Amino acid sequence: MRIRIGDPVSRETKLPLLPMFLVSLAAGIIGMNLGKSILLENTGLFDEYTLYTMKYMTVDSNALFSYVLRERMVHILFLAVLSTTYLGLAVCAGTVIWYGISAGAFVASLMLRYGIKGIMLAAAAVFPHYIVYAPTLFALLVWCESLYRGIYGKKINIREDRAFLPGKIVRLAAIMAAAAVACILEAYVNPFILLNFLKVF
Repeated sequence: MRIRIGDPVSRETKLPLLPMFLVSLAAGIIGMNLGKSILLENTGLFDEYTLYTMKYMTVDSNALFSYVLRERMVHILFLAVLSTTYLGLAVCAGTVIWYGISAGAFVASLMLRYGIKGIMLAAAAVFPHYIVYAPTLFALLVWCESLYRGIYGKKINIREDRAFLPGKIVRLAAIMAAAAVACILEAYVNPFILLNFLKVF
């Protein structure tokens, strides 16, 4: 039986995205703990001087929004384009691993410096925009993998599967819209929360 790219089985996500992220998160935490003398103690990473400087800085939310919006959109389009190449699955896996290790190292570094307060600071630094970013990134990776498998894993019959690419474009547009909402939260809401938290930190 021939399977078309529009069939449900062709959209099945094969990469274990969540387990990969959790393993990478643990690796980031362990790596920061093992290498803290080099990665933390001998650098100014999240030290008191850095936090003091952040506490009294002024944020231009409009400029910040323009910057993060450009960065997020470029990132999304970069992943979308690479998912059409033979590197698609490797890029998806690498993205999950990178974010997991980065998140683990970020939380561990603040926890090592400030204990429980560091965990609270980490939460303040990513709230509320990562409530939107996290599922958006997950949806993007599922989209990228589905597109990759649709192109390389199945026999494509364009005449029979005319809805495939338009459907993908609509989903990508929705992902980009969600990322734009997260950018608004990051630029206009998070600085207020983070700077006020630092004042009582």
